[in-house]
Amino acid sequence: MQVLRGFLDPAERPCVLTIGNFDGLHLGHRALLGLLADEARARALPAALLTFEPHPREYFAPGDAPARLTSLREKLPLLAACGVDRVHVQRFDARFACLGAAEFIDTVLVHGLQARHLLIGDDFRFGDRRAGDFAMLRAAGRARGFSVEAMPTLAVADERASSSAVREALEAGDLDHAARLLGRAYAMSGRVARGDRIGRRIGFPTLNLPLRQRRPPVSGVFAVAVEGLAATRLPGVANVGRRPTVGGDPRIEVHLLDWEGDCYGAQLRVVFFHKLRDEVRFPSLDALKAQIARDVSAAHDWFFHQPDALRG
Repeated sequence: MQVLRGFLDPAERPCVLTIGNFDGLHLGHRALLGLLADEARARALPAALLTFEPHPREYFAPGDAPARLTSLREKLPLLAACGVDRVHVQRFDARFACLGAAEFIDTVLVHGLQARHLLIGDDFRFGDRRAGDFAMLRAAGRARGFSVEAMPTLAVADERASSSAVREALEAGDLDHAARLLGRAYAMSGRVARGDRIGRRIGFPTLNLPLRQRRPPVSGVFAVAVEGLAATRLPGVANVGRRPTVGGDPRIEVHLLDWEGDCYGAQLRVVFFHKLRDEVRFPSLDALKAQIARDVSAAHDWFFHQPDALRG
């Protein structure tokens, strides 16, 4: 899969195109991308996707933007698995935000990406002040030589599959509900960095994955599996948040149940299966150590009754 920055240079060849942020790549997204790939194959054209970085809501209201489900790095392999051939990552900045709807069609769709068929969600809006809509695209397509198709919303058990619904399930700690909407267990990725070694001092060494600027959609303590250290998934207990007992920047800390070793710098994927509890401030490190022991026992018990979780 090609990953290209922006669209200033005309694409090498026409494409079948979709547009959006695709945060989380839930079942609704995957259904749309399946149609995109099928249409592209039928026309012998690449299946292309235009996405934005940062998310427009992060640009317009950074303090109120929702937590991201997937980073761009996490999103790209999921897109490739859905049959996308080409991803255009457009920087969403002041210049792009001011692009009028008609100019968006001319500059981006026609000259930049050379769209021959456009597949979009039924609620898609575009251009300055979100002035463009499906009717405008269809009229422009008839005049400029591209067709437009709307993808209706996919329902999962009578619920609209959406990034917002996934986010709400994760924030509520309902990981099973989130997994039904995603079609897979929720996961986050990161690179192992050196921590303050408090976990090692109290007998529960952890892998530290900094969150940097990212606000996670989950918080608390979870039974998780880690990919990237062994041929199979490794069970563990993860704390996501600010560690109220010892403080520090937001991070993911994972204590592995059945593995020890030096893995600084490793790129890992943490798969979330079951929420054990919320973050709590403990009066002492001894109290924290006792609770972590209970968390480890609870995670062992959960994985004993759910052995398939480690098979991936």
